[in-house]
Amino acid sequence: MTTAFDPIDLSGTQLGNRIAMAPMTRSRAHGAGLTVTDSTVEYYGQRASAGLIITEGIQPSVVGQGYPDTPGLHSAEQVAAWRKVTDAVHAKGGKIFAQIMHAGRIGHPVLFPDGQVSVAPSAVAAAGQLFTHEGPKDFIAPRELSGDEVRAVVGEFVEASRNAIEAGFDGVELHGANGYLIHQFLAPNTNLRTDEWGGSVENRIRFAVEVTQAVAAAIGAERTGLRISPGNPYNDIAETDPETVYPALVGELEPLGLGYLHIVEMVPGLRDVTLALRKQFSGTFILNPATEGPTDHRALELIEDGIADILAFGSLFLANPDLPVRLKAEGPYNTPDTATFFGGDDKGYIDYPTL
Repeated sequence: MTTAFDPIDLSGTQLGNRIAMAPMTRSRAHGAGLTVTDSTVEYYGQRASAGLIITEGIQPSVVGQGYPDTPGLHSAEQVAAWRKVTDAVHAKGGKIFAQIMHAGRIGHPVLFPDGQVSVAPSAVAAAGQLFTHEGPKDFIAPRELSGDEVRAVVGEFVEASRNAIEAGFDGVELHGANGYLIHQFLAPNTNLRTDEWGGSVENRIRFAVEVTQAVAAAIGAERTGLRISPGNPYNDIAETDPETVYPALVGELEPLGLGYLHIVEMVPGLRDVTLALRKQFSGTFILNPATEGPTDHRALELIEDGIADILAFGSLFLANPDLPVRLKAEGPYNTPDTATFFGGDDKGYIDYPTL
């Protein structure tokens, strides 16, 4: 029987166990030019016993930023700063992928210089507010990308992915979940386009497909993963057809030989979609399962039952840097402080230490 503590070959990257640290937004890029600092080096180094670390979302461009003090991978100084993180993780025998996240309409002009605004598939504002250093701000309507600009954003993902490899990451995860740009192209309430990028299922999945194809061609499919969250309503997303969209998406990506597919379960009733995608995708399948409270050792049976190859854990990794040891012992666990937690357990975490 396969267990969470057995090693796994992730398309050529050897992982010591099947426990992943889920990506969690931290808003701690306090260095010059939104660079990570020594606290980030320490944070990821402490958690290197995970089979795989997936970083917080890293923006591929200035207007890809969605929250205050989040790091980028679009400048030389950002690449150099991340190199300290990857060196620290590798020195302890860990593996680490950079999550490339373009926030799309989830952002605000106060985050950007020179009056720039967020961009998205369509000029549809998200409901709700963004917490900024100036206090809460209502989301505003983003600027709709032109067709040429959509292609340019694909290029931004590629360049950031190349920068990730230069910074020493073992690979990248493309963030197609939780209501950010790739997800905004997939969802009919945020993608109102009538050109090749919107309307039909085939057109709505096109951006996700082309970003993934382009990144895989640039750095290798084996070093490329994709995270999706079928039916996830977070960030004012309304998906009416996840049972159709996601099998179509995975069907287009299956021939690429990706390093992995990462599913975030935000809606417990959609386990059938998870199982269908698991059956459809032949590569490594990472699952961040829907659970009541922090995901703990009770979820490990999902690996033993063959539902997932790797399990991603979020909030417990914050309070328990040695989480694999504690999972094997079935506890005890330090209790995570979820006061500033968003999106449901293990789906994303954000703190603003300077606010």
